[in-house]
Amino acid sequence: MDHSADAYRTDLMTITRFVLNEQSKHPESRGDFTILLSHIVLGCKFVCTAVNKAGLAKLIGLAGETNIQGEEQKKLDVLSNEVFIKALVSSGRTCILVSEEDEDAIIVEPSKRGKYCVVFDPLDGSSNIDCGVSIGTIFGIYTLADVREPTVEDVLLPGKKMVAAGYCMYGSSCTLVLSTGAGVNGFTLDPSLGEFILTLPDIKIPKKGKIYSVNEGNAKNWDGPTAAYVEKCKFPEDGSSPKSLRYIGSMVADVHRTLLYGGIFLYPGDKKNPNGKLRVLYEVFPMSFLMEQAGGQSFTGKERALDLVPTKLHERSPIFLGSYDDVEEIKALYAAEGKEE
Repeated sequence: MDHSADAYRTDLMTITRFVLNEQSKHPESRGDFTILLSHIVLGCKFVCTAVNKAGLAKLIGLAGETNIQGEEQKKLDVLSNEVFIKALVSSGRTCILVSEEDEDAIIVEPSKRGKYCVVFDPLDGSSNIDCGVSIGTIFGIYTLADVREPTVEDVLLPGKKMVAAGYCMYGSSCTLVLSTGAGVNGFTLDPSLGEFILTLPDIKIPKKGKIYSVNEGNAKNWDGPTAAYVEKCKFPEDGSSPKSLRYIGSMVADVHRTLLYGGIFLYPGDKKNPNGKLRVLYEVFPMSFLMEQAGGQSFTGKERALDLVPTKLHERSPIFLGSYDDVEEIKALYAAEGKEE
């Protein structure tokens, strides 16, 4: 890639232009989705700036409250949550919002209601702010049929009903990865322009990878198939090279690497947390949606992740996602265990 030539390119594909191009393929479209997305993008830019200034602005200290998951909230969590709620409500295109930070769903007032429901984790991996590890925002979008009297039940839909999903990673650069159901594209924020530019067009995950990503500190509590799979990664029986372990502990960063380089990301259930720790609506579903759109797979240990029907807002689920062949292997181990039972 000729970076010097790239620096002076004038024909840049911004995220706004990209989404408008997609919109033009649907003549019936009224532009509601484009408007909603532009508000999400604005929220991401705001949080990116706040994350970069966190150390300077004394935002790192604990806000002194605990969110509904029992995690101590950082000031940036609170700020990010407020930013996204205000951005989404002011778009006039949403009717229900579900945030990781709020116990109850937010029902948008009738005068500002639209047809979309947005589920999001405003700042995933925020415990890593202090040490400079990449963190991010995860979001998923549903369309609701009836917006006159929206209820919480309207949001408890399987992930396959999502119309779009994405994440924004705040790291060495600010990267927004998005799928509207027709492949996956990555955009990088150009700070000099204040615009997200298409830098990773049509992302496809390798069919098989050389990396596995899991918190091995939980190994003593794992079930049989997970333990067997990780053992196979380290000591392959077919004479192939062992896989490399890479685990950051920030879901956005781990999934981003898996998406680009291939491999598998695991957060299994165990004896301590039988349902795992990742939340279905705004962590498992959006990441599974992206992974499938990029040609990978996502599995809960029982079924395809996007087929899962949640029964409550902050429900959790085990998750295995990544390269198609790698997820096939763990599926085979769970199937074998099922037959033995």
